[in-house]
Amino acid sequence: MLLFSEWGHGQLRDFFHASKATVARPSPWPDKILALLRAGNPAAAVAQIKVAPSVRDLQALERSLGTKAMAGKWPEVEVALAESLRALSAPRLHRSP
Repeated sequence: MLLFSEWGHGQLRDFFHASKATVARPSPWPDKILALLRAGNPAAAVAQIKVAPSVRDLQALERSLGTKAMAGKWPEVEVALAESLRALSAPRLHRSP
């Protein structure tokens, strides 16, 4: 096992800069939900919204649905989105075991 003192300067530089090189990619989840809606399947979109992976994904979907062309087109989806955002954003009342 090599100690940091045994590493060359280039190896240390590569070690510390490798972790900073990764950039977060946007989630494909909002695009998939929009595809369900455009295909005419709002019930499947509502089901997916109820099991959304994160608040961040829900907010991205909300921004996508906020455009003038899509506003008010799927009211049941907007209600499910608001409920899921509220549920995931609320503080937890207990810790899981």
